[in-house]
Amino acid sequence: MEKANREQFSKARLLVVGDVMLDRYWFGDTNRISPEAPVPIVQVGKIDERLGGAANVARNVAALGAKTTILGVVGNDESGKRVAELLKSSGVDSQLEVDSKVPTIVKLRVIARQQQLIRLDFEEAPSQDALAHKLERYEKLVGDADVIILSDYGKGALGQVALMIEQARNQKKVILVDPKGDDYAKYHGATVLTPNRSELRQVVGQWTSEDDLTRRAQELRRSLDLKALLLTRSEEGMSLYTEAGVSHVKAQAREVFDVSGAGDTVIATLAVALAAQWPLEKAMALANRAGSIVVGKLGTATVTSEELQ
Repeated sequence: MEKANREQFSKARLLVVGDVMLDRYWFGDTNRISPEAPVPIVQVGKIDERLGGAANVARNVAALGAKTTILGVVGNDESGKRVAELLKSSGVDSQLEVDSKVPTIVKLRVIARQQQLIRLDFEEAPSQDALAHKLERYEKLVGDADVIILSDYGKGALGQVALMIEQARNQKKVILVDPKGDDYAKYHGATVLTPNRSELRQVVGQWTSEDDLTRRAQELRRSLDLKALLLTRSEEGMSLYTEAGVSHVKAQAREVFDVSGAGDTVIATLAVALAAQWPLEKAMALANRAGSIVVGKLGTATVTSEELQ
């Protein structure tokens, strides 16, 4: 990435909205089976905490040097304070709505000998009060951003996503959505949707050939009034569906260590490039490169502009 691109990226202003989470990793060793049940005993030796969900998207945007604001909901608890600390140390402007009625979303993974033994999820949907306050804050923040990223993990923080898209569209903003679920009607009018294969299959059904996939993807894109649909396809790279047709970019072969959070890196990189006025195809190629770098790292990770060079 040339110096000029880094300067373009540093001028970009992005607003990330969505389900904010804390990813906790407990690493340990296991040599014994519990006498209480046929399960391994893990002696925890190391604890790692990382931003997850929309917070990981924001962290990825900030790692590329862009000005980043995040809007989300956390609980009034230790995990929520930890999320705020991690966002601050990542250089993200944190506009978190504190909801005293529900806990911060936490995904706790117990890992021994490079194997994930169990994942424990702590989550509840945000209260209506918190969502109402969040929407008020969104209305104030949306005007300052070049690009809006709506990171939907299906946990409830984007309950008013249709209204958010409408407000951003009225202000001629570029709106990127990482979708969830089988009903995409709520994303009508967004600029770009970035589903992966299994997410798209939930909505358009199983395709039988590349031509069939293109037909289904283009029908969905037109019905939702999107400028583009970007399908992330793991080892098959990415496909971009627009009014001009379809273009593919191949995956960059490298050892895959961990795919968690790769979608966050892809949408973050795409958004920063679009905020810097890059054309869609060039932005997709950069996002593809970023995704291929991040899968070589453990857990939710980021890519810097230096690594993309």
